[in-house]
Amino acid sequence: MSLLFSPLSIRSVTFPNRLWVSPMCMYSAIDGVVQEWHHTHLTQFASGGAGLIVAEASAVVPEGRISPRDAGLWNDAQRDAWAPIVAAIHARGGLAGIQLAHAGRKASTWWPWAETQGSVAHADGGWQAVAPSAVAFAGFDEPAAMDAAGIESLVDSFRAAARRALDAGFDVLEVHGAHGYLLHQFLSPLSNLRTDEYGGSLENRARLLLRVVGAVREEAGNDVPLFVRISATDHADGGFLPAEATAVSTWLLEHGADLIDVSSGGLVAHQQIDVHPGYQVPLAATLRQSGAVPTSAVGLITTAQQAEQVLADGAADAVFAGREWLRDPHFGLRAAHELAAPVTWPSQYLRARWR
Repeated sequence: MSLLFSPLSIRSVTFPNRLWVSPMCMYSAIDGVVQEWHHTHLTQFASGGAGLIVAEASAVVPEGRISPRDAGLWNDAQRDAWAPIVAAIHARGGLAGIQLAHAGRKASTWWPWAETQGSVAHADGGWQAVAPSAVAFAGFDEPAAMDAAGIESLVDSFRAAARRALDAGFDVLEVHGAHGYLLHQFLSPLSNLRTDEYGGSLENRARLLLRVVGAVREEAGNDVPLFVRISATDHADGGFLPAEATAVSTWLLEHGADLIDVSSGGLVAHQQIDVHPGYQVPLAATLRQSGAVPTSAVGLITTAQQAEQVLADGAADAVFAGREWLRDPHFGLRAAHELAAPVTWPSQYLRARWR
């Protein structure tokens, strides 16, 4: 029996398989409101056999967007735009999650295919980015250091966004603490130079992430799965380390998280990463601690056999893929065929089933 296509139960949700769709920014929202593009983009994965579809990083406040085209969940109009997408995923037999995010010092930047890159000027619709300390990401404008009132407001904003996500019908919530965005910036000594209760020791640097997770758990109640994506290493001297990530993962579980979505990097432009198939899987295995901490693995996982081996090796409890789902929105159906795993095909697609 395929491990990849075995069910996984977390709180009140049972995932039909462990091959999931990573949150991927589409840079196609208008004023934080998702559009028809998002509807088609996300629902196709439900038809394609995904065990879970996590919608892209959605900013909890306007200034938390990576770009002016990012999705959001800071108002009810955005919530109402997400609701029919979630309903369509459910109608196709899928489960829907969403990633709640704040970009911190990497906010107010141009989308990837814009004619220019770097920070968006105020005259072009940009805004002042904020961060734990007034330390810029290379090539971006200097952020403003957050004060105590800003930190308190941020926790409330994550809580409010979680409520809107639940009201929109999402089955799973994920807090984005990776890829050099705000909560990761607090975790790393390369970007967090604070001397107050949110800086210095690992306990202090993790304080905001733990407060956010605790607030989201409180809002979500006991039934909703809560994931946290973290970068387990900065791939840079003096940065956040796997040993620290292991400790933080344990604390996250104590604050209400159910699964650690393990990625890496993104904090500094001078990072040095050896990118190859499955390059981040060992980090998931390290944090998992032989099953003590539920984890998911990600990072150039592109074949059914590769994903199956991640689980067989005990490196993770589930596998997230991104680009392979973009290349083939029916990656789940194809993977099930290659692993000889029985899955239910949409009736409309039965004529195409491999035999």
